[in-house]
Amino acid sequence: MIFYSRKQALLLHSLPCIIFLLMPFVLNYPNIKVYSLFATFCNFGKGILFHTIGVILAIIVPITFAILRLSFSSYTMSWFAHPYLAFLMFIPCSLVGLLIPRILWGDFPLSHGVSTFKTSNEVFTDEARFWGAFGLYALITLVYLAAGLSGGFLTFFLLASMISARILFWILNKHFGYRSTKSIIGYALSMIPSLIYSVYFGGFLVQFLIEKMGMMGSLPQPYGYFVPDIIVAAVVGVVTGFCVGPLLPVVGHWLARSSIVQFLLHFSVLALALSSQFFPYSKDAPKRLILQHTFVKADGNRIVESSYDFSVVDSNSFHFLFKYAPEAAEELHLNQISSLENVNTSERGTWMALFPVSFMFSGSLKFPAKSEDILTHYGYLPHLSINKPTTHSSSGSRKVFLELNLGSLEEVWVTVLNITGPLSGWSFADNQLPAPEVMDGGPPSYICRISGTSHENWTFWLEANSSDPLNIDVVVLDQYLASDFRKLKGLFPSWVDVTAYSSFLSSYVF
Repeated sequence: MIFYSRKQALLLHSLPCIIFLLMPFVLNYPNIKVYSLFATFCNFGKGILFHTIGVILAIIVPITFAILRLSFSSYTMSWFAHPYLAFLMFIPCSLVGLLIPRILWGDFPLSHGVSTFKTSNEVFTDEARFWGAFGLYALITLVYLAAGLSGGFLTFFLLASMISARILFWILNKHFGYRSTKSIIGYALSMIPSLIYSVYFGGFLVQFLIEKMGMMGSLPQPYGYFVPDIIVAAVVGVVTGFCVGPLLPVVGHWLARSSIVQFLLHFSVLALALSSQFFPYSKDAPKRLILQHTFVKADGNRIVESSYDFSVVDSNSFHFLFKYAPEAAEELHLNQISSLENVNTSERGTWMALFPVSFMFSGSLKFPAKSEDILTHYGYLPHLSINKPTTHSSSGSRKVFLELNLGSLEEVWVTVLNITGPLSGWSFADNQLPAPEVMDGGPPSYICRISGTSHENWTFWLEANSSDPLNIDVVVLDQYLASDFRKLKGLFPSWVDVTAYSSFLSSYVF
């Protein structure tokens, strides 16, 4: 690894922009005139614009192809278990997008005044294309530097390679002729160290992103169905533009041939069609399923409601899940997958035990369940009660002293308190209230997480600045699974990674 300080970065990362600004003077020397300099800057600006359009189209074209594929496919994320598919699907069409400006504007529109140069229009066109690409990457490097970010080293390394490759390209052109095969090969070979690192870095980035797509959350349908493929297609487009873009000013006239573009388009269509035949999940790349056995309890050990709550954290919906998990669907009495439309949805508050991960869930489902088994295993369930008499101050505030009894639960992972009302202080977190959370347009909530179990009861106090009641929702996540629940969990295929637990919900007013 190479380390350098920010002061050194300030000098190094500004150097490409300085070189870019000086090049019009170098190209026009010794006949340096204001008009010719202005014309050269205009052509460089056009080069930046054309290269930027190419990079943008390298992102837009694969996104378009991804949306078209999903319009004819029954599931998304076919690349999730097979990451190489993402590269086969999106790199060829991204290259087409990168080449579109070169195809549409084969004759670079030079500004007036170029004829005064000793350099031919063809040579200066290539100069404008190269320094336009160079200027774009130099500007990105400068933006990274100004923003205080550390990613500028990527484009700086790229720019350093482009300068050395361009010098070699000039030398080879003088010896072997303009645009000779040897000069083009020499330019490409000089870029190899930079390209190897760019491909490595970009490939790692795409691979990392693909892994995260399986746990990014279930966005509302139907738009959520397209989001993962759009994100991956866009990132592959960015990586393709970053890796191939520096080569285009020299090899673009060769890559923009109609035969090569047609091959890339045909290959893209074929790869997108074949990708729909690949199943998106495997044991090593599973579909994540959150399965919660929810018990809503009232006073004492009385359970008023018991349910199985399901949530997925990627874009393939429950229709996909139960289509390929028929045994689980049968256990839940889903005779037809279409009957999912009639299943009750699970409210966000049901998932309070997983806060704030619960914000990743949408369209969760709720099925009725039995509660007898849990009462057989646990004699006492969690309960919140007043520990000491309430105290009142002269300012009108009051303190409520409470005690949380976790009952006979043995595998507690976390307890979540959701407090709403005129809360002005508490005994948690050094008596400091956090910023309130607002969920689904409800009242401001103060949420506290207490980890693990305890041999003693939890005691704490809450302070209210008025006589209005304090509402407290208590959710305890327990890792014990009832027998029916364990059976249901085991009915899902091996490519489904089920996170299952029991959750006890109760509400109190003080």
